Amino acid sequence: MRQHALNKLEYNRVIDLLRGYAVTYLGLRHIERLHPLQDKRVIVNKLAEVREACGLLAKGGHPPLPSLEGMEALMGLLGTGYVMSEQEFGFMAQFARSCEQLRQYMVSKKGEASVVSAYGASMHDLKPLREAIEACVDRGRIVDTASSELHKLRKKIRAAEEKLQKRLEGMLSRYSDILQERLVSQRGGRYVLPVKKEYRKRLPGTVLDESSSGQTVFVEPTEAAGLQMELSELRVEENREESRILAHLTGEAEAYASELSVNLEAVGHYDFLFAKAKWGLAIGGNAPELNDAGIIDLREARHPLLRSNPVPLDIRLGDGFRALLITGPNTGGKTVALKTVGLLTLMAQSGLLIPAAQGSRVCVFRTVEVDIGDDQSMDSSLSTFSSHLRNVIDILAHSGGSTLVLLDELATGTDPGEGVGLSIAVLEELYRRGAVLMATTHFNEIKEYARVTEGFRNARMAFDENTLSPLYRLDMGEAGNSYAFVIAAKLGIGTAIIDRARTIADTLKQGGGQARVPQLSEAEKKHSRPSGRDQRYVDRKAKRPANPEEVQPKLWAIGDVVFIPHLRKPGVVYRLPDERGNLIVQVQKEKITVNHKRIRKFIDKKHLYPGEDYDLDIVFETVENRKKRHLMGKRHVEGVTIEKPREQ
Repeated sequence: MRQHALNKLEYNRVIDLLRGYAVTYLGLRHIERLHPLQDKRVIVNKLAEVREACGLLAKGGHPPLPSLEGMEALMGLLGTGYVMSEQEFGFMAQFARSCEQLRQYMVSKKGEASVVSAYGASMHDLKPLREAIEACVDRGRIVDTASSELHKLRKKIRAAEEKLQKRLEGMLSRYSDILQERLVSQRGGRYVLPVKKEYRKRLPGTVLDESSSGQTVFVEPTEAAGLQMELSELRVEENREESRILAHLTGEAEAYASELSVNLEAVGHYDFLFAKAKWGLAIGGNAPELNDAGIIDLREARHPLLRSNPVPLDIRLGDGFRALLITGPNTGGKTVALKTVGLLTLMAQSGLLIPAAQGSRVCVFRTVEVDIGDDQSMDSSLSTFSSHLRNVIDILAHSGGSTLVLLDELATGTDPGEGVGLSIAVLEELYRRGAVLMATTHFNEIKEYARVTEGFRNARMAFDENTLSPLYRLDMGEAGNSYAFVIAAKLGIGTAIIDRARTIADTLKQGGGQARVPQLSEAEKKHSRPSGRDQRYVDRKAKRPANPEEVQPKLWAIGDVVFIPHLRKPGVVYRLPDERGNLIVQVQKEKITVNHKRIRKFIDKKHLYPGEDYDLDIVFETVENRKKRHLMGKRHVEGVTIEKPREQ
């Protein structure tokens, strides 16, 4: 699969969510390497594993996975000459102990999860290594019985410490009057007495330290020096013997390097497997049936990344037809339907359960190709159409049989007639190559093409006309509409305009886009003629029609709200078109020049402002400039200027 499709379908977010269910570093590594596969048999096996793991979790089973604390660093040090510490042997013993528990657990689950339990059977018995470690190390310390030599040395050390302690306790009694406190402390591993500084010379010995206040000196008494020297020599021998024991244990651990590696891999796989199972249960996932015949049959499918509870979708594709054209209003869920099919396909091919009902079917594709969203770049001067076209060219270069192609908003960003023609030609070519297609569109010509062409099928996103609410339900077999007239009426566009729009649309539809737009009657013209400030702009072409079939020109007024498709933003008409048809439109306090052919009327000014004499400077001017203009209207004010933003 190519990275562009993975990014567009937000596959990386699936990886991020899975990470939250892993408990070991090896489980995380498996998740980070997760990618869609193409071998159907391998995918079937992986889905079977996850399904079994879900069964165990659903029944309350929780495999005792080791935490692997400290094991990552240890495995990298084995065989390098490094001698492991007592703490590190504690990590290794804990891992070996946890492996025994995991193996026993999986043996007990063999009857209900034969595939999952098989990994436990492959794990090695590390009991001999664990026992060797525990015979020498306990709670981070080498035990006395780790060797006979160590046992002897520690016995001598305890005797020497006892003798030294008695000697020092006797001195505490004799010198109590010169001591700051009656206690024995240590400095640098040597026993000392805390002597008041002014009585330092009364106690023969060596000063090893003094207090921060300078009032106390810590003296190693001369009469205890010999015993301390003897104790230090015994401790050196003890350290030497401990090092020998740790080196021997390290050698034993290195002899188990292969077994440790196998067990670590098994634990990592179990962590990965149960992370997938936990997420599968969290999203209500099921294992789909797989095929390589291009069939997609998703039942009650839901997009796994939507925060709210999405309306389940029933989507069929590939059984009698390989191309599905989805229509419907904006924000109605068309793009979500595309992304749902694409992401669920990638998830299934990654061995993940998908949020769809049992009996759903998914095809295993060689590649998934996607053109969803607007990739226009200001830096590279790519328009919306150019960015879509670039993606389509790339898709054509990589598509063929066993390819799922998802195309969003066909024919946007350019002349509708040419865009429709190009879109249909691209659909034909992709279909000819054997690709499975899903696309969304608003254009009636593309809907009609899908209706009459073999191998194509229409579907629509359901919409409630009464509440202006999308139902997010995909109805197969029917083409929908954009509900532009319904939405416009609900938002306040006048009835006369809506009726006129319906008349024009019906005429154009009946004439296949070539019919003449019905002209206004004299009464209608008189009724709609503007006056005063509401001067309407009439396209210059209408004054000298060169073609009798030419469409009735658009009327514009300062203050009208228009929609600019290539920016996907609304704006307010600030200046009427010049002889070339270029208007100036204010978009978010910025004034830009745009040709009248590249905008659409959205809301007439009469539906927005309270009267014909409404001061539109309130819309176009800043508060600061309006205050300055009011002040300058009263009198001349030195240094006050009004600056207008540059018109682009």
